[in-house]
Amino acid sequence: MLKQLNFKNKEWVTAAAYTLYFLYLVIAATLLFFSPYRQAAYEINSTGANPYNIVPFKTITNYLKASSHINNSIWITNLFGNILAFLPLGFFLPLLFKRFIGFRRTIKTVFLATTTVEGLQYVTRVGSFDVDDIILNTVGGGIGYLLFLIVYRFFQNKENKIT
Repeated sequence: MLKQLNFKNKEWVTAAAYTLYFLYLVIAATLLFFSPYRQAAYEINSTGANPYNIVPFKTITNYLKASSHINNSIWITNLFGNILAFLPLGFFLPLLFKRFIGFRRTIKTVFLATTTVEGLQYVTRVGSFDVDDIILNTVGGGIGYLLFLIVYRFFQNKENKIT
């Protein structure tokens, strides 16, 4: 979508956007599969049953119910961290790739990406499969898409004022 807009230093902005997208993918893969937390989860999961949750909103509800009894950083990190983790994907896909300009296509892709991540975490035992993570990640992708729309319309309006 960047290609359709006209603004100063377009080549630099486009290069920076692709660089940030690539960096996001590397950081996300590292955090989702290779971080110390994931390695600790592997140690726990490799000795016993691999945990999973296929009941929608079960983990979210449990965190909210226990929010007054557990450390706030635990449930806040889990709930909002899952939203933030895929927010950039919802932003960068339509920004950089024309075929993702539609909300549905972007959300489907974010949903498939996060389902793949959850499945790989389960199979590799560096995490657990949780349908609530898929829900929260997809919501994050949707928020990212909405941010993209705001930025895109801002630049579109600026462009219209110039001409």
